[in-house]
Amino acid sequence: MATKKKTSSGSGPKSKRTVKNKMGKVMHEYKHHELKSGGKRPVKNRKQAIAIGLSEARRAGADIPESPNKKAAKKSAGKKSGTKKAASKKKSASKKKSASKKK
Repeated sequence: MATKKKTSSGSGPKSKRTVKNKMGKVMHEYKHHELKSGGKRPVKNRKQAIAIGLSEARRAGADIPESPNKKAAKKSAGKKSGTKKAASKKKSASKKKSASKKK
């Protein structure tokens, strides 16, 4: 049997409709210099406008996979905590050795 390939904008038609509507609205605001980033300043970068649109679509309930940057941050955060633990073990072991040498 042939398997269906999932699109990046989610699985269901409602999800796709949500993404399409949100992205259309956000890009319209961007083109007319009405899109604001956080507070008062207008968005000047097209990629930032796309990121804002995807974020709004996620908040509205669309099935969009999280951004690759967030996935990488989660992976590196897990790796960093492991290296810190190993480094602290090495330090404590070296302190024990130096304390035993002093005696």
